Amino acid sequence: MKLLPMFTASVIKTALTTMIAFSALRRNKLRSTLTALGIIIGVASVITIMAIGRGTQQRIQDQISSLGSNLLIVFSKSRRDNATASVNHESSNLTIQDVEAIRREISSVKAVSPEVAQNVQALANGRNSMTTIVGVSPDYLRIRDWRLTSGSMFTERELRNAARVAVIGSQTARELFGPIDPVGQSVRIKNMPFTIIGLLESKGAGMGGANQDNRLIIPYTTAMRQLTGDEYPSLVMLQIRSAEFMSAAEEQITALLRQRHRLSDGRKNDFEIVNQKEIADTVENITSMITYLLGGIAGLSLLVGGIGIMNIMLVNVTERTREIGTRIAIGARPSDILLQFLIESITLSLIGGSAGVGLGYAASAACSMIPNFHPIVSTGSVILAFGISFAIGVFFGFYPARRAAHMNPIAALRFE
Repeated sequence: MKLLPMFTASVIKTALTTMIAFSALRRNKLRSTLTALGIIIGVASVITIMAIGRGTQQRIQDQISSLGSNLLIVFSKSRRDNATASVNHESSNLTIQDVEAIRREISSVKAVSPEVAQNVQALANGRNSMTTIVGVSPDYLRIRDWRLTSGSMFTERELRNAARVAVIGSQTARELFGPIDPVGQSVRIKNMPFTIIGLLESKGAGMGGANQDNRLIIPYTTAMRQLTGDEYPSLVMLQIRSAEFMSAAEEQITALLRQRHRLSDGRKNDFEIVNQKEIADTVENITSMITYLLGGIAGLSLLVGGIGIMNIMLVNVTERTREIGTRIAIGARPSDILLQFLIESITLSLIGGSAGVGLGYAASAACSMIPNFHPIVSTGSVILAFGISFAIGVFFGFYPARRAAHMNPIAALRFE
C-alpha cells in the first residue's frame, strides 16, 4: 500500500518537471525552432534520399523484368587473334543453325528467338517515322512476356516464307496512324510494303532507356533476307522453363556452342551468355550500396543538428543558472534537474524529427512529379530517421543536463 503514494508522487513530480521543460521551450520559440532545424533537415534528407534510391532501384528492376522472365541472352562476340592482330570471324558468330540446335537439344529451354535489328524510316498513311525493325521468331512475345492489344503474332509458316508482315509498337502506331487501328493497314519499309497484323501493348523504356514501343517486329527471315542483309543474328533470347534450371541451362548451352564452334580446351568462348537474374542481383546490390551511402552522407546533417542541440542546451544552462540554483534550494534533486533538461533536448529532437518526416514525405511527393519516376518511402527509413533523432536528443542533451544537475546551489544563486 505504501508503494501507491510513492508512485503517485513520482508521477506528479515528473509531470511538473515536464511542464517546466515545455514552458522553458515556449519562452524561446525562435531559438527552439532554429535548434530543431538541423534535425528537420537531417531527417528529411535521409527519408528523401532513401526514397529516391529505392524508387530508382525499383525502376531499374522493372526495366529488367520487362525483358521477360527466366531469360538468358546469348551474344556473339568477335575474337581478336593476337598473333596477326586481325579479327577472326570463323567461329565468332552465332548462326541460325546454333539457334535450332539449342531449341532441339536443351530440354530446359521453353522458347527461343534469334534477333536482328536496324533503325529505318517507316512510311504509312502519308506520315513517316524513324523506328526500329526487330527480326525475331514467333516465340518472341512469349519470351518477353509481351501481350498484343489487338491482332495476332506471325506464325511459323510466315517465318518460313519470309512473309512481309509486322507487329507494330504503340508509339510507332500513334505516329503513323494516329487514332486509327493499325491492324490490317500497310506500312512501307525501304520501299517494301508490310501488312500490320498485330498491335503491341505499351511497355515503355527498357534497359539502357531505349523506347520499346517505337518498333516494328517482323520475321527474322524477312529481316535478314530482304532488309538488313545480315547473315548472323546479333543475339539469341532464351526463356528457361523455371528459375531453378537457369544455371544448368547456361552450362549446357555453353558446352553445346563450344562443341558446335569447335573451341578446344583453353580457348575463350566466342559468345557471351547474360543471365537475367545475375543482372537483377548485381543492379540491386549496386543501387542498395549507393542508396545507403548517400543516406549516410545525408545523416551527417543529423549529427550537425545534434551538436546544435548540445550548444543551445549549454547556453540554456548558463542563462538559467540562478533558476537551477533556486530549484535545488527549494528541494529539487539533481535527478529532477537532469530530467528537466533531458526532456527539453529530447522534445526538440522529437519535434524536429516529426517535422522532418513530414518534409521528407513532401519532398518525395515532389520528386514523383518527374515523368516515369516514383520514389518509394519505406516505413523502415522513417523509423530509422525518427529513432536516430530521438537518440541524438538523449546523447547530445545528456552532458548539458548532467552539468546542470551537478551545479553547486550556492554558486548558482550568486551567479549574475
